[in-house]
Amino acid sequence: MRASLAPGVWFLRAFSRDSWFRGFILLLTFLIYTCYHMSRKPISIVKSRLHQNCSDLIKPINDTYTFNDTTWCNWAPFDKDNYKELLGAVDNAFLVAYAIGMFISGIFGERLPIRYYLSAGMLLSGLFTSLFGMGYFWNIHALWYFVLIQIFNGLVQTTGWPSVVTCVGNWFGKGRRGFIMGIWNSHTSMGNILGSLIAGIWVNEQWGLSFAVPGVITAAMGIVTFLFLIEYPEDVDCIPPQHHHGAGEDQVNPEDPVNDPYSDKDSSLETAATSSKGPSAQPAAISFLGALRIPGVIEFSLCLLFAKLVSYTFLYWLPLYIVNVAHFNAKQAGDLSTLFDVGGIIGGIVAGLISDYTNGRATTCCSMLILAAPMMFLYNHIGQKGITSSVVMLIVCGALVNGPYALITTAVSADLGTHQSLKGNAKALSTVSAIIDGTGSIGAALGPLLAGLISPTGWNNVFYMLISADVLACLLLCRLVYKEILAWKASLSGGRGYKEI
Repeated sequence: MRASLAPGVWFLRAFSRDSWFRGFILLLTFLIYTCYHMSRKPISIVKSRLHQNCSDLIKPINDTYTFNDTTWCNWAPFDKDNYKELLGAVDNAFLVAYAIGMFISGIFGERLPIRYYLSAGMLLSGLFTSLFGMGYFWNIHALWYFVLIQIFNGLVQTTGWPSVVTCVGNWFGKGRRGFIMGIWNSHTSMGNILGSLIAGIWVNEQWGLSFAVPGVITAAMGIVTFLFLIEYPEDVDCIPPQHHHGAGEDQVNPEDPVNDPYSDKDSSLETAATSSKGPSAQPAAISFLGALRIPGVIEFSLCLLFAKLVSYTFLYWLPLYIVNVAHFNAKQAGDLSTLFDVGGIIGGIVAGLISDYTNGRATTCCSMLILAAPMMFLYNHIGQKGITSSVVMLIVCGALVNGPYALITTAVSADLGTHQSLKGNAKALSTVSAIIDGTGSIGAALGPLLAGLISPTGWNNVFYMLISADVLACLLLCRLVYKEILAWKASLSGGRGYKEI
C-alpha cells in the first residue's frame, strides 16, 4: 500500500515555478542590501570608543601617559575636544560621496548588467569597510586616511540601491507592491541591527574587527550575487509582471488621470522615454531630465531629503546620544539603538500595507511624518527616564521616522519608475530610484554634519533640528496629498472603491 503524498510536498507544489524564482530573488536582494547597510553601521558604534571617558578605566601597566592624562584610552586624532566635528567629517566623507555618486550610479545601473555591477560594488565595499578597521591594527592616526576610505566606500556603495530596486521591479508588478516592498525593505533595519550587534562584540577591545568582519561578509555576499542573481524573469523563462492593470481587471483603470494622483493632464512624457518599434527590441534608457519630468519625482525626492536627514542622524548619532544622556557603555548603547531599527521594520511594513489599501502613498507618508515630530520631542525629554520608556519610544520613533523613508525608497520609486506615462518602458526604474535616493542622500549627509556641529550646544537643539526637518518633509507632500484626496472623492462619487490590489 502506497502512502499518500507528504503534506510538506503538497505545500511545495502549491507554488508555481515562477513563484519560487520570485521568492528567491526577493530573498537574495534582501540579503544583498542587508550587507550594504550592515557595513555602514559600525562607525556609529565605534564612535563612542574612539573618544570616551578614560577616568572610568584602568590604565595598562606599561602605558606612556602621565597620571593626570584623561585621554589615554582614546584613538588619536579623535582624542581632542573637537572630536565631534572630526567624527562628523568622517561621516560626511561617506555621505557626501554617496549622495554625489548616487546620481551617476543610476545611469550606469541602466546600462550595465546588474549582476556584474552589484558583484563588483559589494566586493569593493567589503574591501573599503575592512580597510577602515585595519587602521586599528596598522596603528593609523591620520584623519585623512579615515576620510579617504570613507569617500571611496561611499562611492562604491551607490552600486547597491538602484540595482536591487531595479531587479525587484523587474520581477514584481504594481499589485501589493507596497506590502511586499515594505517587508523587503526591512533589509535596511536588519542590516543596521546586524551591523550594531557584530560591531558591539569587539568595540570595547579590538574595534578594528567591528569593521573587518562586516567587510568580509559583504565581500562574500558579492561572490554569491555573481553566482546566483537573475536580472530578468525572461532569463529563466518566467512570466514578466504587469506594471499596470490589464484590461481584464476591473479594479481601477490606470490610464484614467483621476486614478493616478501623480499624473497631470497637461503633462506628456512621450519624449522622455522612447521604445523601439520592434517587438523584441529593448526600450531606450531614459535621460536624467526625462526622469525628473515624471509627475511626483521632484516632490518625493525633496521629501526624502528631509526624511533621510532625520533617519541618518539617528543612524550615526543615536548610540553616542544614549552614551552621553543615559550613561550606558558603548556595547549597551549599540544594542539599545537597534530597537530604533526594529521599529523601522514595523513602520515599513505598516506604511506599505496602508498605502496599498488606500493607494495613497503621499498621504501615508505625510501622516506618519506628522506623528513623528511630537514623538521625537517626547523621546528626548522622557525617553531616558527608564529602560521601559526608552525601549517603547525608540520602537515607536523608529517606526514613524523610517516608515515614510522606506515607502518612498521602495514602492514609490518603483511606482514612478514604471509610471504609465513611460508607455511601458521600465528602463527608467534605475534612474528614478537613483534620483530619489540620491536627493535623499544629500539630507543623509546634512543630518550627521549638523548634528556634529549642533550637539556641543546641547542635544535638545539637535532634536529641534530633526523636528524641523520632519515638518518640512511633510509640507513638501501637500500638493500630492491634495491630489490623492481629490482622486478618492472622484472615485467614491463614481460609485467604485479606490483600492488597487
